[in-house]
Amino acid sequence: MMIPKMVFFTKGVGKHKDKLQSFELALRKAGIEKCNLVRVSSICPPNCKIISKPQGVPMLKAGQVVFCVMSENSTCEPNRMITASVGMAIPSTVGYGYLSEHHAFGETEEKSGDYAEDLAATMLASTLGIEFDPEKNYDERKEIYRMSGKIVKTRNITQAARGDKHGLWTTVVAAAVFIL
Repeated sequence: MMIPKMVFFTKGVGKHKDKLQSFELALRKAGIEKCNLVRVSSICPPNCKIISKPQGVPMLKAGQVVFCVMSENSTCEPNRMITASVGMAIPSTVGYGYLSEHHAFGETEEKSGDYAEDLAATMLASTLGIEFDPEKNYDERKEIYRMSGKIVKTRNITQAARGDKHGLWTTVVAAAVFIL
């Protein structure tokens, strides 16, 4: 059974005339280009320790199969704002948490990050039986989540960029990278 023991968050942006190469450069900025990345769905295992990127990247080996929750976005439209974000919500009890991915055009880094964080918290809240009004803004719901005592931690990592002014491909990535 493979259950990750640690997770770290990373992000990057790359620009190149070829879309695939811009993706590679974004992964390089994120420090995960040397791995074979396998995207997984939205569960953060119980007791999975959050570590820093400087702690996590050296644990990765070239060619290693690495599981991650990743968001990516690309454009070749000059000055087009793009974002990629991963949100996280962890319960106060020893249970599993949620990770969410969100990518958008025209959103600020803050708006995209808040949306991804809200999405993860909302998924977790629904499994924990926390009552909330989906029409309320995220700040109001976040307070309800915290006051319930059932959600202890939320966070996001977001990469935003404007499309290259000369029309090169611009790619953004954000990822939660698992260490087994």
